[in-house]
Amino acid sequence: METDDGYFETLTTNDNFGKPMPERDTRIPNDWDRKGLPGWCYHSAELLELEKEEVFKTHWQIVCHVSDIPKSGDFQTLDMCGERAIVLRDAEGEVRAYHNTCRHRGSRLVAKDNGNCPSALICPFHGWVYNLDGTLRGAAKPTSFPPMDKKEFALLALESEVWNGLIFVRFKKGPQPSVAELLGPFSEEAALYRMDQQIPIDGIWAEDSPVNWKSIRDVDNEGYHVAMAHPALQDLYGSSYEDEPYVDGVSRSQGHYTPSKGRRWAVRNYKKFSKAQDFLPEDQSKSWIYYGIFPNSVIAITPETSLFYQEFPVGLNQSVLRSATYRYPNEDRQQTAARYLASRIDRETVVEDIQLTIWSNESMASEFFQGFYLSDLEYGVRTHHDHLRAVLPIYNVEEAPNEEEVRALNAQLQTSGSL
Repeated sequence: METDDGYFETLTTNDNFGKPMPERDTRIPNDWDRKGLPGWCYHSAELLELEKEEVFKTHWQIVCHVSDIPKSGDFQTLDMCGERAIVLRDAEGEVRAYHNTCRHRGSRLVAKDNGNCPSALICPFHGWVYNLDGTLRGAAKPTSFPPMDKKEFALLALESEVWNGLIFVRFKKGPQPSVAELLGPFSEEAALYRMDQQIPIDGIWAEDSPVNWKSIRDVDNEGYHVAMAHPALQDLYGSSYEDEPYVDGVSRSQGHYTPSKGRRWAVRNYKKFSKAQDFLPEDQSKSWIYYGIFPNSVIAITPETSLFYQEFPVGLNQSVLRSATYRYPNEDRQQTAARYLASRIDRETVVEDIQLTIWSNESMASEFFQGFYLSDLEYGVRTHHDHLRAVLPIYNVEEAPNEEEVRALNAQLQTSGSL
């Protein structure tokens, strides 16, 4: 792969390092707080437990795409913050979502990440059997129990919704509206891409990252670092990249292809092979779009693919990155080549971002860390933090409280509505 020896030249001539700043975004107040969340918020075990309960379990999470479960009995699972979900397609072709928990002793009902149960789900612990509609078909050795109502002992259903082919679940009721309403600002644009007709490429992948989940989101929520840290993305769309703040739980970003051929091998050939889809307007055929969903998910769309990615906390300084990519079923060889090159650019970016999150996260543990000083171009970080503060006011406390006081102090702040 060729190196970009002209990268610094690109920085100084093709972005705001080398030209006057555009007019300031009027949505950004002149006196806004640029510090971000206090450093202690990234290293508090008690706060993390509150985040699991009040941020992750009460907000919508993407499990998979409908094409990941195409046949009756197909299932996909999701483990998150101590909860377990299973989505499946029932005998009538409907998508259903349940807690992945047997009603007998709470065993994990299916142990695999994905698979097929042709007509029933059978608990591997004691052999209780459930129909695909969740009702109890029967317990092993039924005479050892009193008579059991098949619906009363059915699997516990999860709130779920399908949006443009993506399946969302929520473990507990929370502040977000339905997925359709939440993502309503993007519905018309997203429909152009026919995402619901796409099919999976390599399944769902996951990898560990040794950082607090918020450090991942902080890096991903702004494009200010693209020019310096992501040479491939800078080569692809340069200063055309536009961030928008989080508003009512969602954000949108977009990068248009630069007119140049591309300095880097992958970018140059991607621009060469990428071509307009017959059903897409010209603007969408030469750009990448990102929809951010509070607290932890992104849907990314290119002319060749759509994908989702998200992160979940596992421990205080351990997170799981989870993602899947989908393509059009009738792509030709040129589109296949473009898709491969796009994935190469994207993977480079992921590796670079992982390192950035490590550097950022480790600084939070230093007693000398005095807070961020955010650029106007990092307003996505600030508005994401504002959304977090709206859920847990404890984030507003500048000095680290004692760990045993975190929950009580947060409850007090929620009740009083002030510091």
